[in-house]
Amino acid sequence: MIRNRNAAYAMLSLGVLAAAGALYTAAIGWLWLRQERLLFEPTTLPPDWALATAPDVHESWIEVTGARLSAVQLRLPQPRGVLFFLHGNSGNLTDCLTELDAFRQFNFDLVAFDYRGYGKSSGRIESEEQLRADVRAVWAVFADRYQGKRVVICGQSLGTGLAAGLAAELCGAGRTPDLTLLVSPYSSGRALADELYPWVPRQVLRYPLHTLEHAARLRGPLVLIHGDKDELIGIHHSEALRSAVPKAQLLRIEGGGHNDLHKFPVFREAVEGALACL
Repeated sequence: MIRNRNAAYAMLSLGVLAAAGALYTAAIGWLWLRQERLLFEPTTLPPDWALATAPDVHESWIEVTGARLSAVQLRLPQPRGVLFFLHGNSGNLTDCLTELDAFRQFNFDLVAFDYRGYGKSSGRIESEEQLRADVRAVWAVFADRYQGKRVVICGQSLGTGLAAGLAAELCGAGRTPDLTLLVSPYSSGRALADELYPWVPRQVLRYPLHTLEHAARLRGPLVLIHGDKDELIGIHHSEALRSAVPKAQLLRIEGGGHNDLHKFPVFREAVEGALACL
């Protein structure tokens, strides 16, 4: 009787373990195939939506393989330079166009675009390689206008890994940006995933986004801005970047979270001061 009972318990335990293993395998498989749903949170807009009404803000469409990307440019008569902005993983371009007066004040154009599936952009993001190729394609459209002028490559949150990658490529091509500005950056998408999803094997992540590796190749100035209360991407990511790039400057925003840094006067002062000094 006892032997039969132990055998039944063993069979039950094996069944539970098998079921748990099957569920875990299924979850990992879903993450491999559909992780874009976790990483990207776009807000879409109708194709005829007007992003801005100011006469110096111009919209354009940029054709890339399999999609049409919505881009916007604050175009001043004789700009000193341009800030090329790569936004975060949520929202769309409308979030980037609320405070353009600072750029007008310091005579800087602004160029930004929506990733595939964001705002009015068509298509969908399928890989990191595709995402970086889109960034290169958009920059290439506007780059010639800013020959001989100041160039700032700026990214926020998701966009920081893309910005660091583009800036490093420009350095390699002999056109070092005058400033690379990373707001709420991660040292890598892989390091961030390890913190947020420790139960997921590293091999599952198809978007490693190695910000630190790209930042270490920069030749020009690097400025990092991070809130010390950021609960999504902890400030230790910026500290790791600063350690890897000793010449980098890190501005800690006391009390700043992940999505509210623009509300802090010290943040606006830092960005305006950086543009004024170029």
